[in-house]
Amino acid sequence: MLRALAIDFNSFFASVEQQERPELRGQPLIVVPVLAETTGAIAVSLEAKARGLARNVRVAEARRALPGILVVEARPELYIQYHRRLKAVVETLAPVKKVQSIDELECELSGDLAVPARALRLAEEIRTRIYREVGTHLRCSIGIGPNWFLAKLASDLKKPDGLVLFDEGDIPGKILDVPLAEFTGIGPNMEQRLRAAGIGNVAKLYAASRDRLRAVWGSVEGARFHDWLHGGVQEREAPRHRTIGHSQVLPPERRNAEAAQPVLHRLLQKAAMRLRHEGYYAGGLQLHVGYRDGTEWSEDLHFNETQDTLRFTHALNQLWARRPATHQRKAPQQVGVVLHSLLPGAQHTADLFDARQESTRARLLGAVDTLNQTFGKNSVYFGGAHGATGYAPLRIAFTRIPEPEVEDIDPARQRRLRPKKPSVPPPESNSDGAE
Repeated sequence: MLRALAIDFNSFFASVEQQERPELRGQPLIVVPVLAETTGAIAVSLEAKARGLARNVRVAEARRALPGILVVEARPELYIQYHRRLKAVVETLAPVKKVQSIDELECELSGDLAVPARALRLAEEIRTRIYREVGTHLRCSIGIGPNWFLAKLASDLKKPDGLVLFDEGDIPGKILDVPLAEFTGIGPNMEQRLRAAGIGNVAKLYAASRDRLRAVWGSVEGARFHDWLHGGVQEREAPRHRTIGHSQVLPPERRNAEAAQPVLHRLLQKAAMRLRHEGYYAGGLQLHVGYRDGTEWSEDLHFNETQDTLRFTHALNQLWARRPATHQRKAPQQVGVVLHSLLPGAQHTADLFDARQESTRARLLGAVDTLNQTFGKNSVYFGGAHGATGYAPLRIAFTRIPEPEVEDIDPARQRRLRPKKPSVPPPESNSDGAE
């Protein structure tokens, strides 16, 4: 029985740029977070992929491999807008069960949509509507299967613009030639463990028992993998929100301790705002510094859980001062902060002696967040970030779609701290002219 339809938007960031900018269409290009020769591509256009380039290729390497390649700086807000438009179009045709990532949607099939012929027509309808209502350069591959795991595999097998359906009777026959690394959940380390266990191809993987795969994985994930591979519908456990953090590769002029510290404070303040918005408290802070010579240093500090930016600031300053003397003389190249040991707000209990201060500080920080969402980020900020407010721009991870309304500015507020009161129309006069 078919239950899932997976939509994978091919070379998503690059395709959006080509949709927006006609001069880029048909051209090999890469999308990068910053315009620097040492940075890696976060997206590669279909034309560049056809010539051998892959995501994460360094700009300098891409230029050597493909002279004349176009390098485009990422526009995260634009990609989020397109993601929302695409999701809205898809939802007019089928229920979106889950947003797997910014370029992947999972739709639920039931009723007549679960019939193979109808599911295939649905896929074509989705593609047609996307081309008509969003843009012809938003290419997508679609997979259909008994569960998300197999539908996802199907969507990956034929790109771009592929359409592959796996019914229950097609498994394992139609996947026997698929490399192990193509399966979600099998990375390089897991593939090595499978081969060490004598499981070197899909036929042996499919024949392996549930207990054997659980032993290879060393966890219940192996048993779940077995069930998904055999068409089961066991749901994945919702991942716990364990950390909130940001990192930044420093530009050359910031690669010294004095200039790097304000960037860290900017990263911390952004993470703290996200923490409050998502309703968590943090009980730990990790500071990480990477140096130009390839070495790294990091350290943790634990404390009673809080949402207070000022307390995080004191913790950050303590960690920064703990850097070994040998590291203090090095040039930092990348810095990052992570808030961890997260606790949902409903489980938080204020310290008996700090409850009043915590309540007061929460109102203050809530006002700061509201000002920044109304008038733009960094309208109000703590002094430690002075001179570095332009850092920590909006970034998209494929597993997390940021909310510009939280991290930048919320246009729905119309730059008003309070909603505009609707105008009241004057009372209508009676027909006889009396008021």
